[in-house]
Amino acid sequence: MAQLSLRGIRKRFRDTAVLHGIDLEIGDREFVVFVGPSGCGKSTLLRLIAGLDPISEGEFVLNGQRMNDVPPSRRGIAMVFQSYALYPHMDVYENMAFGARLMGLDKAEVESRIAEAARMLRLEPLLQRKPRELSGGQRQRVAIGRALVRKPQVFLLDEPLSNLDAALRSDVRLEIARLHHEIGGTMIYVTHDQVEAMTLADKIVVMNAGRIEQVGSPRQLYEQPANLFVATFIGSPRMTIIDVVREGDRLAMAEGGSIAVTTAPSADTLKLGLRSDAVRLEPGTTGDGFAAQVVYTEYLGDNAYVYVRLADGTLLAARTAPNDSFPPDAPVTVKVEPGAGHYFSAEDGRRLAP
Repeated sequence: MAQLSLRGIRKRFRDTAVLHGIDLEIGDREFVVFVGPSGCGKSTLLRLIAGLDPISEGEFVLNGQRMNDVPPSRRGIAMVFQSYALYPHMDVYENMAFGARLMGLDKAEVESRIAEAARMLRLEPLLQRKPRELSGGQRQRVAIGRALVRKPQVFLLDEPLSNLDAALRSDVRLEIARLHHEIGGTMIYVTHDQVEAMTLADKIVVMNAGRIEQVGSPRQLYEQPANLFVATFIGSPRMTIIDVVREGDRLAMAEGGSIAVTTAPSADTLKLGLRSDAVRLEPGTTGDGFAAQVVYTEYLGDNAYVYVRLADGTLLAARTAPNDSFPPDAPVTVKVEPGAGHYFSAEDGRRLAP
């Protein structure tokens, strides 16, 4: 069992503030992902939880015990680093055994834990190999196995897939998801890749500039983003944001057409958010929708994304069938599916209810 509470966490490096009052609850057996752009403070927060850096202000509580002054080795937390950090002169078995021996476990217990971890991670044929004889994906699995043999209360993973190619990232991501399901431990995972966050997490913590923007399930963040930052960070292709004005029962762009709406916030000026599956394209300029011009098409096999330029210069992505043809520079009209738009304040970017 592992329940974590972060209360008013602040971190400063000399005169530079990095975290600005983080409040977060993480439940037992949850898979939580910290996601955000580079420099947002997600890895720093992970290091504070691990005890690798001191907390400037605030309190970290694990299972009811204040952990601020508890050394890393006594927190019951294991961390998997981006760089693998394997001992090059040790084989896989010795790399996995090293931390367990430091815990004072007897030989039989160490062997039992390594056998269990090797089975979970499919490392049995590799136990006698040195790190230089392993692929990147195999090295990452060894690093995870080294953490696993310690049987920690909490697993911390700091961008563990960033050094892998696309195929290996997919494979190891599946391994991590399966491992969490099998052992049921509490996992906190840091990444800048929102696809990893969406596919792995029970709960996503979106961070920006040392603050939490929103906490929720992948579905909640995708369908109900709290503000413009979350809306444009979560989802691929990113959500398109358009400045519009209210004209009766229509939302209009400056010299770029308008769309009819049944429900929309009462504000005169709004920011309209459109995901690629919320719009459809019609050839030519029909007068009922947003006028645009085709820029290019991404063909992905089972579907395609057509990128068009709106009258105000905004680039919008529309998902289409793979056989639909929209040649470059062709004029099109962007139609919006009923009720598919997201609305945000033009003043502060917060989500507005229709």
